[in-house]
Amino acid sequence: MKSWHRPEILLFIMAAAMPVSFGIWQALLNNFAIEHAAFSGVEIGILQSLREIPGFLAFGAVLLLVVLREQTLALTSLMLLGIGTALTGFFPTAIGLYCTTVLMSLGFHYYETINQSLSLQWFDKAHAAHKMGQMVAIGSFAGLVSFALVWLTLDVLNIGMEIVYLLGGGITLLVALFCWLSFPHFPAKVEQHKTLILRKRYWLYYALTFMGGARRQIFVVFAGFLMVEKFGFSAAQISIMFLVNGALNMVCAPQIGKLIGRWGERKALTAEYIGLIAVFSAYAFVTNPWFAVGLYVLDHLLFSMAIAQKTYFQKIGDPKDMAPTAGVAFSINHIAAVVLPAAYGLLWVVSPAAVFLTGAVMAAGSLLLARLVPHHPQPGREVAWGGGKTAAATGDG
Repeated sequence: MKSWHRPEILLFIMAAAMPVSFGIWQALLNNFAIEHAAFSGVEIGILQSLREIPGFLAFGAVLLLVVLREQTLALTSLMLLGIGTALTGFFPTAIGLYCTTVLMSLGFHYYETINQSLSLQWFDKAHAAHKMGQMVAIGSFAGLVSFALVWLTLDVLNIGMEIVYLLGGGITLLVALFCWLSFPHFPAKVEQHKTLILRKRYWLYYALTFMGGARRQIFVVFAGFLMVEKFGFSAAQISIMFLVNGALNMVCAPQIGKLIGRWGERKALTAEYIGLIAVFSAYAFVTNPWFAVGLYVLDHLLFSMAIAQKTYFQKIGDPKDMAPTAGVAFSINHIAAVVLPAAYGLLWVVSPAAVFLTGAVMAAGSLLLARLVPHHPQPGREVAWGGGKTAAATGDG
């Protein structure tokens, strides 16, 4: 076996492959939808709700593990992501965008589900937060490449958006094929349960996951849409904003991972949610485009702190539960995500400020939950009541 044939190297390469497709899809979406498919806030909300349906059905990834290894499923999902992205530009209609979005999203969400499971299994607890921060940094660098590609092709070479989508999806597909052919199948450290599992003692992790999914939709769907609709940003300008965002994440994410390791999950999540309350409140009333860009970048940096949710579960969870719980968690994360974008699309027409203010309220709810995370979580010490007093939630279900 070659020296680079290691599980963590495979995770790092896959972490680089995913943002090339998803970054280009995200960077072009608002402009492509408005300029080529005449989308309003209503249609973009419907599209984003459809995009989240595969996330809601992420528990299906666990059922597929009966016939597929996790590593195989992760690479297959990457291929689907690449194919869905590559086809997007060739279907500039509402129905066409809805269909290619669901295909792209199926690959994206199943990859993310299995990637989380493999990360929690292959990284040791002492270094997991830092390693996950490195994965975020690698993804950010790949995102920089994809956003630079968008700027180069659209502004310099004057190439159509459909070709840019094809390039992004094709790169991800080729990298996934390379990994499939080059890496051996790595044996699982612990045989994973292949059935859906819900445990009472994981309830706080489930609650944090649910609130995070609901809150994140406002950022993913409407923060970028605000830049295009309210401030008139072009696709190239959006890509430059993403470049700055990615560069900062590339530098900051590993340090954020180290910070989580030093601070612990309780303090890290508290800092994240206090920051998000301020950011969403500011979004509601922003009138300066450069201030809005600053909020967008800060927003994205704060989401890197969500690594703490994963390491919290890694510390309290049974090693055999990593794969099934990753699937269940992604489904829980997307319960609200299936409904909220379409509902908020209607609210956006009435009051964009109200959309962001509800995000601030959700962040406040997450802050209350974060204060229940113990200073030193472990099995039997999953929840802290009364500031520091830790109690176990007994019983499984």
